[in-house]
Amino acid sequence: MTPSKQNVLIKLRHLKPSPTSMVLSATLLSCLVLLTNTAHAGDPLTGKDIYNRCIGCHSFADNRTGPRHCNLFGRKAGTVQGFDYSDAMRNSKIVWNETTLDAFLKAPLQNIPGTIMGYAGVKNDRERADLIAYLKQASGSSECK
Repeated sequence: MTPSKQNVLIKLRHLKPSPTSMVLSATLLSCLVLLTNTAHAGDPLTGKDIYNRCIGCHSFADNRTGPRHCNLFGRKAGTVQGFDYSDAMRNSKIVWNETTLDAFLKAPLQNIPGTIMGYAGVKNDRERADLIAYLKQASGSSECK
């Protein structure tokens, strides 16, 4: 190492951070955390395409082979009037939100053993996030009012 590089390193070791540089560092770190946490936010437009896999059994307004999805978020699983749920779903004590839907949609039969939803699940994390974003947007739409 050259003497000039050694002098620079010695000077850098003795620098003390200023309050301004500490605030800027904290702000940068906060921004990075926010970007990391929002990087997996779902896209409802893509989720609408993924929901097409569900429409053979589900709709928003009407019960079909599966229950309707209107007002899904905040609803206790197994409580849509007029739909004949399995005992497992009725007794699950699950309230639908992003977290419970993510777990259920990933592996329905493992998440609620005994459910009659005979679907293997949505294994791809991005697809599940997109589907959940669409469900959240559409379950409160005018079709559901």
